[in-house]
Amino acid sequence: MSDARFVHALALGIDPGWRRLPAEARCGGFEELATALGDGTEVTTFTYSTIGIEAGSDLLLWSLAPSLEALEERAAAVLRTSLGGWLTVRESFLGVIQPSQYVKKPTPQEQSLFSGERSRYLVVYPFTKSTDWYLQGREARQGIMNEHMRIGHEYPEIRQLLASSFGVDDMDFLVAYETDDLARFGELVRALRGTDSRRSTVRDTPLLVGVHRPLPEIAALLGAR
Repeated sequence: MSDARFVHALALGIDPGWRRLPAEARCGGFEELATALGDGTEVTTFTYSTIGIEAGSDLLLWSLAPSLEALEERAAAVLRTSLGGWLTVRESFLGVIQPSQYVKKPTPQEQSLFSGERSRYLVVYPFTKSTDWYLQGREARQGIMNEHMRIGHEYPEIRQLLASSFGVDDMDFLVAYETDDLARFGELVRALRGTDSRRSTVRDTPLLVGVHRPLPEIAALLGAR
């Protein structure tokens, strides 16, 4: 057995009918959700609001676990709550955190987003490279990635996570960034558009943006407090 860690981005939408429930039922549903997320298992989950930001999505759960089964059980616990009966999975991105073949010694900027303090915003999306990219020699790919990483290091305040999705999801990678400044993040994205690595990009959507908020704050925004 490997010591790989699994990461999961789960975007959930709440049925509009839930908002017409009595206040007691709305509050009770979020209390059950809080219990499900804080059940003391091996899964670490951070909550983000996507209310009015991502179409059809209100809540983004960002989770880290030692196994796929642990993530499955966490998701099942969420969906078993009374609120879960009103939830629809809008997006689900799964990846495995593994050493990068292009980075010999990752900096804190390039390591897991589950340590330290949370930034205000999380940006997460699926990413797939072209067949031609993988058919290139190792040296050619390393040179292109060196340029990509050099630009990323010019924005040290923006942390990133690249998780492998080969064999576990439709895309090649799950990519995530944490930032306190979305405009600054936009500058980074624009700069990366001008690198050779962009030529081999097949897919990098849908892009999800969430605002880091404790669950009680999200409940209040939705009228459940």
